[in-house]
Amino acid sequence: MLVTESRPRNLRWVHAGPLLYGDWGTSRLYVLGLAFLYTAHASVVYLAAIGLLMLAVSWAYTHICRCFPDGGGVYTAARQLSPTLSVIGSTLLLSGYIMTAAISVIEAFHYFHVPDRLVLPLSVVSIVLIGGVNYLGAKSAGKFALIIALVALGVSAVMAVLAIPYFLEGVSTIEFEYFKTVPTADAWVSFTKICLALAGVEAVANMTGLMKEPVGTEAKKTIWPVSIEVVGLNMIFGLALTALTFSVIGTSLHDMHVPDEIRLMESRERVVDTFPESWQGDFENGNHFELSEQQLSTLSEDTVHAYEFYESHKEEVEQYTNASMRVIAEETATNALGARLGAVFGNLAGITFGLLLLSATNTAVMAMVSVFFAMAADNELPKAFTRLNYSGVPWVGLIASVVIPIVVILVEQDVTVLASLYVLGVTGAITVTVLSSAINKELDLGPKTRIAFWALGLFLFSISFTIAITQPVSTAFSGTLVALALGVRTVRNKAVIDTGDKLEAPETGWLKMLHEIEIKIDPDKPKIMLAARGRYQSEYAVDLAKRREATLFAIFVRPIRVMDLRPGQAPRIETDESAQEALGTTAMLAKEAGVNFVPIYVTSQEIPDEILDHTVTYGCDTLIMGKSRRSVFSRKLEGDVVSEVSRGLPDGITMITRAADIPHAMMPPGMGTGATK
Repeated sequence: MLVTESRPRNLRWVHAGPLLYGDWGTSRLYVLGLAFLYTAHASVVYLAAIGLLMLAVSWAYTHICRCFPDGGGVYTAARQLSPTLSVIGSTLLLSGYIMTAAISVIEAFHYFHVPDRLVLPLSVVSIVLIGGVNYLGAKSAGKFALIIALVALGVSAVMAVLAIPYFLEGVSTIEFEYFKTVPTADAWVSFTKICLALAGVEAVANMTGLMKEPVGTEAKKTIWPVSIEVVGLNMIFGLALTALTFSVIGTSLHDMHVPDEIRLMESRERVVDTFPESWQGDFENGNHFELSEQQLSTLSEDTVHAYEFYESHKEEVEQYTNASMRVIAEETATNALGARLGAVFGNLAGITFGLLLLSATNTAVMAMVSVFFAMAADNELPKAFTRLNYSGVPWVGLIASVVIPIVVILVEQDVTVLASLYVLGVTGAITVTVLSSAINKELDLGPKTRIAFWALGLFLFSISFTIAITQPVSTAFSGTLVALALGVRTVRNKAVIDTGDKLEAPETGWLKMLHEIEIKIDPDKPKIMLAARGRYQSEYAVDLAKRREATLFAIFVRPIRVMDLRPGQAPRIETDESAQEALGTTAMLAKEAGVNFVPIYVTSQEIPDEILDHTVTYGCDTLIMGKSRRSVFSRKLEGDVVSEVSRGLPDGITMITRAADIPHAMMPPGMGTGATK
């Protein structure tokens, strides 16, 4: 008999909330600037509308989390209706995560205020480092996210106080002239462009598998404080932005009544109108452009001046669209504290929000890993995406999750363009989740709640449909990913038909051996716990148990984190090949030696606690552990398990450590090697 335990439910709302904020709250760092870019002083109306939509989505996700206590979100919700729909939904979510990682890392260095020429190389290096830290399974990455989220909350609170005068002035600047001059259809399209403010809410549904019960209550406590903070401060800072004296081409934001999106197009057209006729056809599409020094040298002086004006206009717009919260922080602090302290506070806010954006990049990368793992576990992607490294991280999926965002930012670094690629994946995934929940009659939703789900889902569908039509670049990006995912699925399904019997593996090998073990524990005989991997370690433990006529326990702890948890299900030994091999090797050696053996498989966030707990619970007098094979840097990030266990080991239990690469030599009776306690 195989002893398996899963005790991951130790995530409280006080920890889940900052994790959600680190994902959802970061959208503010670029949405405010984009809203003003598109709609100027009507942006506050749009932010209010988005706020109402965010509150409605928050309400829906409290029910979704309650209905899917083992991990929900688009993949699980859609899969209960159709595997194909789950692939479409999860791929849309994946496209959102890809763009979240790309836009967040680019924006981070805008907030750090590094020179433009360094943004791309530093962004690439940062993504690689984030992947490296996560490859090691570092718990410190999660702790870092919590600390930065809390610091960002503190800085935002100070900013909100400093922004009160601008907030009051911003109220007086609200205007509706935009809606009189712009067609209703165009106004609706502008609204859909800033719906990327919804990005991040799916993260909470994937956390439910780790939440303490009752999950529904914990989810509400997680969602509502974050939702209210994000919506409330979006309004405060959105109004403050409209009252700033920050100038763009001689016009302050306070006095800017024509959206910069329109003003930029006018600046662009003035340049194009002065081009030679032979150039006209190349610049008719309305996109932004850059001219080389060679091209400029062939143009008239008036054209060069017009182009320089256009470039200056674009650069000044990018200052508030790329780092709107930094601009708000510096100006509001300068107004209250003076220029010197204002600059200091602006730098502090820039560093804090930049780190928060890097944290969001980390969250997005691990969310991609989770999606890849879930799809591969259900045979929608190659099984290679389920392979776990020593730290319990799906390393193939991690590599893909690092490489793809890097490719994206190598192609494009403009935040406005990245945001347009981003929005369909965000709204599409949330739409699939809400509508799938509305359709699924098996879910515990009351009649009125289900009607509300239908109304919200159809409204979200109208947003997604509009984006798909009006933003072809976003549609092409998300559509290409969906097509690739469905193509891979089709190929794999054909392989299933062609290879038939190979997919239905017989119940043999390590797993069968583990399940067939008959456990016989003599309470009067010694008990030994093996918490190390490798054949040499197993041979040593079995030999020691045989000589002492002891029962041998072997524990395999699969470390998990929030984003490693497969939606709808915690890791199982049935899909954990390395665990099967490690425990199976010991089982085979124990059987040959006639040693009573008890295999234990545990999923947990705390490896040392599990080893200590099981060693003490089963009354073992000896604990065998392997010497760490990790570098000093890795141990600093992850923590040294052997040292932590040693510090917590009760008196009376002997701890033996030995290197995994040392072959076991037969010992004289009563002898052992290693360090003891």
